[in-house]
Amino acid sequence: MEERRANLTKRTLDAVKPAAKDYQIWDTKVRGLGVRVYPSGARGFVLQYRNAAGRTRKIALGRYGVLTVDKAREKATKLLAAIIDGRDPSQDKRENRDAKTVGELADLYLREGSAEKPNKKLSSWETDRSNIERHIRPLLGTRLARGLTKTDVARFQSDVAAGKTAKDEKTRPRGRAIVRGGKGIASRVLSVLSAMMTFGEGRGIVLGNPTKGVKPFGGRKTERFLTDTEVGILGEALIEMEGDGSLPRVASAAIKLLLLSGARRGEILGLQWEEVDLDRGCLRLKDSKTGAKVIRLAAAALSLLAALPHSSRWVLPATKGSGHYIGLPKHWDTVRARANAIALTRAERNGHSLEAVPNFDDVRLHDLRHSFASFAVQSGGSLFLVGKVLGHKQSRTTERYAHASDEPLLATAELAAQRIAHALGGPKTADRARSSAARSDVTLWRTGRRRRKSASPTPGVMVKKRVRKRGAAPPS
Repeated sequence: MEERRANLTKRTLDAVKPAAKDYQIWDTKVRGLGVRVYPSGARGFVLQYRNAAGRTRKIALGRYGVLTVDKAREKATKLLAAIIDGRDPSQDKRENRDAKTVGELADLYLREGSAEKPNKKLSSWETDRSNIERHIRPLLGTRLARGLTKTDVARFQSDVAAGKTAKDEKTRPRGRAIVRGGKGIASRVLSVLSAMMTFGEGRGIVLGNPTKGVKPFGGRKTERFLTDTEVGILGEALIEMEGDGSLPRVASAAIKLLLLSGARRGEILGLQWEEVDLDRGCLRLKDSKTGAKVIRLAAAALSLLAALPHSSRWVLPATKGSGHYIGLPKHWDTVRARANAIALTRAERNGHSLEAVPNFDDVRLHDLRHSFASFAVQSGGSLFLVGKVLGHKQSRTTERYAHASDEPLLATAELAAQRIAHALGGPKTADRARSSAARSDVTLWRTGRRRRKSASPTPGVMVKKRVRKRGAAPPS
């Protein structure tokens, strides 16, 4: 290839003529900078250099006309400085051309990630796919995975929380997906992105995980625990709605089973009769969020199941078509509205303040499971046993219900404080306190059976029961 040397200027480049073959004009000011002139008359800036291994490389900088001479010199000078530091711009360009985008990495993760996580459930992979398609791909899909920075990830989490990916779309003839923002979903999507990047790091696609150091949003603690009164109102709403035909029996049964079993919504809605063991009082689920498991059922739940018709292999069959019942979220909205109306009517009838009227708008279906656990702990069940009933794999999951165990502790503290308070009143008062304690009907918090009714005035000391003989005078 013919080569020339000249002080590259606009006048010089405008005056050059094309030849039958390509030729190059090297700049006399910046070593390695040149212009390649093509037979078509097009001209393009190039930079020739030696990399750290001593090999000659050439990289295109851009076409003349798009890039001016001054800009070309500036770009060449920066690249030469990087080359002195050991960089190889030609290799970097080749790697960037072959680099995967975040969208391509996501496809590979969904396609091959299960081989590296054999214990991860199929439902969890489907959740990951949904988060990727609805949040990660729209915002980051076209970005190079290796170029993603911590700042990019933090901005991504904020954008999801702000609702930039929110939409309402139809997914099938009778289905729709309502995608919302919020800190809770942003935090969950961040964990999916982190798993993707860890996978990419292991495959050598990215050099590091840019999600590390990005603090997930905390989200709101949305657990809601029903009181005895609220459960009563909910029960009245179910009876009314079943009676007037505004609620299918299958919907009422689903809500009652959720409350009486503490099971997850998917476990109850997808329940099959072959998984119900009425003789042994349990459900034997083939699969669940935590794998195959057994759910022990109380008598009330067993009675409810026994009364349901066996018209399908599903315990709660669909109201239309085949398959199991899926319309609970919509029916739950109508039940909450009826419960609110009943609560308001009760308050007006009894002259209660409207400010204290229970409101069911914030009660989610999953809160029925929370309420079951809360009642279990309040009734004396240990956090360990309640966790076993709920099917928690980790004990810290059950610790959210620890507040409910305060009531039996408070009852015990109250007994002790009453006796001390009486003792503080003087000797006579203390004697009356001991006598009262000996006769009191103390019931330690329920554990299924009532404990000994007569309590000793001193822990560990039995109280002898005085028996008065027939006709004898009472003790003075």
